Amino acid sequence: MNKPTDLARIPVDHDDIDTNVSSNEHFSTVLEARLSRRSLLRGGAAGAASALLGAIGLSGCGGSDNDTVPVAPTPPTGTTPPADKLLGFTAVSKSLADSVVVPAGYTASVLYALGDPLTAGTAAFKNDGTDGDMENRAGDHHDGMEFFPLSAGGAPSTTANDRGLLAMNHEATTDEKLSSFFVHANGGTMSLPRPAAEVDKEMALHGLSVVEVRRNGAKWEYLKDSGFNRRVHQQTEVELSGPVRGNALVVTKYSTGGAKVRGTLNNCGTGKTPWNTYLSGEENWSGYFTRAAGDDAARGDKSVVSLQRYGRNQGASSRHGWETGGTDDKYQRWDISKKGASIDGSDDYRNEMNGMGYIVEMDAYDKTRAIKKRTALGRYAHESAAFGKVIAGQPLAVYMGDDSRNEYIFKYVSNAVWAAADATPADRIATGDKYLDNGKLYVAKFAADGSGQWIELSIANPLIAAYAGYKFADQADVLVNARLAGDAVGATRMDRPEWCSVHPTTGEVYFSLTNNSNRRAEPSGSSQAAPDAANPRAYTDLKGSSTQQGNVNGHIIRVKEGAAGSAATSFTWDVYLFGAEAGAAAATVNLSGLSADQDFSSPDGLAFSTATGICWIQTDDGAYTDVTNCMMLAGVPGQVGDGRKVTLNYPRANGTSLSVDTYVGKAASADTLKRFLVGPVGSEITGIAETPDGKALFVNIQHPGENTLSANIGDPAKYTSQWPANAGYGAGKRPRSATIVITKNDGGRIGT
Repeated sequence: MNKPTDLARIPVDHDDIDTNVSSNEHFSTVLEARLSRRSLLRGGAAGAASALLGAIGLSGCGGSDNDTVPVAPTPPTGTTPPADKLLGFTAVSKSLADSVVVPAGYTASVLYALGDPLTAGTAAFKNDGTDGDMENRAGDHHDGMEFFPLSAGGAPSTTANDRGLLAMNHEATTDEKLSSFFVHANGGTMSLPRPAAEVDKEMALHGLSVVEVRRNGAKWEYLKDSGFNRRVHQQTEVELSGPVRGNALVVTKYSTGGAKVRGTLNNCGTGKTPWNTYLSGEENWSGYFTRAAGDDAARGDKSVVSLQRYGRNQGASSRHGWETGGTDDKYQRWDISKKGASIDGSDDYRNEMNGMGYIVEMDAYDKTRAIKKRTALGRYAHESAAFGKVIAGQPLAVYMGDDSRNEYIFKYVSNAVWAAADATPADRIATGDKYLDNGKLYVAKFAADGSGQWIELSIANPLIAAYAGYKFADQADVLVNARLAGDAVGATRMDRPEWCSVHPTTGEVYFSLTNNSNRRAEPSGSSQAAPDAANPRAYTDLKGSSTQQGNVNGHIIRVKEGAAGSAATSFTWDVYLFGAEAGAAAATVNLSGLSADQDFSSPDGLAFSTATGICWIQTDDGAYTDVTNCMMLAGVPGQVGDGRKVTLNYPRANGTSLSVDTYVGKAASADTLKRFLVGPVGSEITGIAETPDGKALFVNIQHPGENTLSANIGDPAKYTSQWPANAGYGAGKRPRSATIVITKNDGGRIGT
């Protein structure tokens, strides 16, 4: 996530990186063959395949960002609401407007934005770069989130609809070079060293927040003075839990016993446990650290291989230069060079990065309970964490993706079997210990015939124990270096696995594969990969006069587990939707048959509504933004195997061709896919949460105006976005990430 929309201005996409140079098969080689969307190459010699997430609908727009909505009363207990027609709204047209557009009959209202105070004593946000006390304000880049209902008396609930807690991720801040310029008065310092005051503010804006929200008459509001409100930032103590706790790989000057770290970083997707706690995935954290030019020689051990595999070569500079804020430990931790004389790293921060990259569990209801990183689920660029169907007497499965080019899809299976009583435990974090600290981690390998297997990442696996590329010491080493373990067992290299979600009825697992600029019919170099069955498209597309190559628009793949369910080691798969432009070649790019009311690019956020069963699909795109801002679609999927087999042929320079078979789900129709929302300029649409009755939908608008030049910070007329100020929310005109709440004007369920 957090992909820049103007690649001419921001040459580095912190998400679109590739450190996997293994020869493992690439899943995106089948799906990524999309042809040019708006170019003369469409149907030409580029020989590629592509498709869009599709659905047919009529264009339309709806409420403003600051309207209030009359809400129908909740039906009395015991009554059954009438059946609703899913996707019974008029589709929203593509839009380049600096506003949130929703269908007619709906209202979107801004609820909670960057800088909003979370305590009664915190001043109102001025939004001019002079604000302080960021540890007690909403963080930046609102991302994944979950809704935790509260009863009228303030107790945890699973059914309350008018009051609850939003737990959310604050992934990053908007930066052009080093400084998060929108939060500093003069745009901040764009050279090293960085002032401590600027660094402190930026560190505080990363992490998590919990905020109480409630419906007050016809509108929703957040409660500034709620006792539930909290922030988790880079100075918050977080425990390491599971097999990695206490291991030599996580020993630091701060935690010589390897039991704790400070903060959680670059949090992206989320999950909600069956025992009602919050899960957050640490995504692109490696770029925040720096290494000295001579660090490989200083280390002289296998840690160099690990660091390179996770994107930190010697001499690498950090994203913000936080390590230059001063001599205090809170700044020096971002320099992971070997500086001390100790053998174990207890006198420096050479191992600091090994404490990042996990699924983090937090009890949103109880701020006195420890926050824990669940290391048994592996270390990589985590997005969301989705639980498989929960069945008493069977183990729990958690599905996850590693969001970088050519990385892997994972599954964790608990040793403990589910006990129904654990749905309402006295100690929710202790319940997490039971299910998330002991289990097996698997990685996916997709086959060309539409089948696949889950391969256990265990030190007992001979392929891992004898791997020539890295000598694993123990199971903790396997988990810390899950990418290297995936390399060892030949996992399928995918097109940037983003969020995942489980169909509430079928139990099938959906993964968004956002794009891959390194998919080629004829790869050159170890970072490129040819199309394969699961990643079948590789094509050329034009955005204006710029050429885009690879799997430009992404796709969504889905998996059906074998007879053993969550514990199965085999599965079948197909592609639910291919992202594409409606006018792209139907045989090679628009394989899902998307219409102008359905076409999209770069699927990212993905979640099923438990109230309606609708699959919400959100985009974080830079390929199609000359035509439309990022968007959210509503889908009603079928099931694995409901479509057809497609063969894509790619001509080669030597006169031969590459033939790739793939499996495409049933084509989209007006009843199964529609565009529901389009966001402001420069924004990503992310985060999906709802009230239990499905009548309020919370969505995050991340980094509007991110392609603004920092040099223009003093001239609001040159901001590429002024949202949400232009929607009537808050002071100033600087754009702010924010949470919106969407309601239906007739009080019905969202998407019906």
